Amino acid sequence: MTESTAIDHRTVWQNCLAFIKDNVPPNTYNMWFAPIEPVSLKDNCLTVALPSHAYFEWLERSAQKVIRTAIRKELGATGRLKYKVPVAEPTDKKPITVTLPWNPVTHVQNPPRMPRNPYETAGEGLNPDLLPGIKAVNIPSNLVESLNFDNFVEGKCNQFARLAGKAIAQAVPGSTPYNPFFIYSDTGLGKTHLAHAIGLELKANYPDAIVLYVSSDLFLQQFTEARRSNNYNDFVYFYQNVDVLIIDDIQFLGGKDKTQEAFFHIFNYLQQHKKQIIITADKSPAEIKGFEARVLARLKWSLVAELTAPDLDTRIAILNKKLENSGIEFPNEVIEYLALRVTANVRELEGAMIAILAQSSINHKEITIDLAKEMIDKYVKSTAREISIEYIQKMVAEHFNIAVETINTSTRRREVAQPRQICMYFAKKYTKLPLSTIGKNCGNKDHATVLHACRVIADLYETDKKMRADIDAIDKKMKL
Repeated sequence: MTESTAIDHRTVWQNCLAFIKDNVPPNTYNMWFAPIEPVSLKDNCLTVALPSHAYFEWLERSAQKVIRTAIRKELGATGRLKYKVPVAEPTDKKPITVTLPWNPVTHVQNPPRMPRNPYETAGEGLNPDLLPGIKAVNIPSNLVESLNFDNFVEGKCNQFARLAGKAIAQAVPGSTPYNPFFIYSDTGLGKTHLAHAIGLELKANYPDAIVLYVSSDLFLQQFTEARRSNNYNDFVYFYQNVDVLIIDDIQFLGGKDKTQEAFFHIFNYLQQHKKQIIITADKSPAEIKGFEARVLARLKWSLVAELTAPDLDTRIAILNKKLENSGIEFPNEVIEYLALRVTANVRELEGAMIAILAQSSINHKEITIDLAKEMIDKYVKSTAREISIEYIQKMVAEHFNIAVETINTSTRRREVAQPRQICMYFAKKYTKLPLSTIGKNCGNKDHATVLHACRVIADLYETDKKMRADIDAIDKKMKL
């Protein structure tokens, strides 16, 4: 390849990146486009190298239009783009394995003293760091096998986090730009599942790597015991020698200054030595409380990914996946009813499913929609909070005998427009969604249109007997 050719393909890709950068959010650009490297330009076809197969999946699914436009802008109508995707192979560079005098994962109580002679380990003779070939301690990863990527249902609510996690899991530990990786969400939305899935796939791809999952409670317990028994150095040394550290629910270290100090030193060491760090919390680094400024600064270095509440289609997919894994069948109408009524988080969705199964098994009842309605109130804490906009639309559409899809169109026909206004009225009454979100889900209307619709329906309820009857009938049906 000539020098001019090399300059050409790099220049073309830089121009493409400049266009893409102006047309996608900054986080998307930094995450999915900046790491791509140009390889060659031949026969009006630009070849670029992707860091992993996860990039190929995401680009094909989510970025075809902007990439095609950028390429045609630079290379003309006949311009093409070709991806060079690496095949995941174990790295030749094996992670460091060490025999430690104290393993806090399995020996929280009464750990032995730190040996005075740095060339010795307690009861093990010479330090294996100095004499290669001595058998290393088997450190359990604490990962749960069922919490893998196959069982993690992808949806709009978690797509970015899952794809980033996949990219991390397919690469040499610590080699991606996504280090640290910070996952946050409300409880029960899958952050722990995703953290385990990343760890499991890393362990499968790089079996020599030391992958360790630890809850913040256990980390705190280990730290407290290490200080009490004068083994602080052993504690820090242990964590400095893992290749992938996953700390779950780090918010529970808030206000624990001494523990945060230990975490700070461990974090710095792992970061400097290109070890992968994965952290989960219930809030973003900008919102988390009780942490020292220097620790928060480290957390803010992370690639931050939020998991939100799953939409209706994702909730249905989650139920189907859990039922499939259990070898159990539910009628489709029961699955849909559960997905419509239980919207807060995946944990409550699974709890409702288990309750129906238990009631059916213990009392020898058939699994029906009536049984589901009978059991659901135990798992829906607040009807006003839990009724979803999808459920409202389904109930309104059934009442007026129209298709749910028509409510989300922009048609102004009275037989659709008025049910759409009723949906807005109930959504304002029974959900905590902002008016703009309600409008977006009801024909892509703005917040002023939603406010007007709510006033119109409220007025009609007071003055129109038929409207009052319709509203009361739908309201009663939604609360069944």
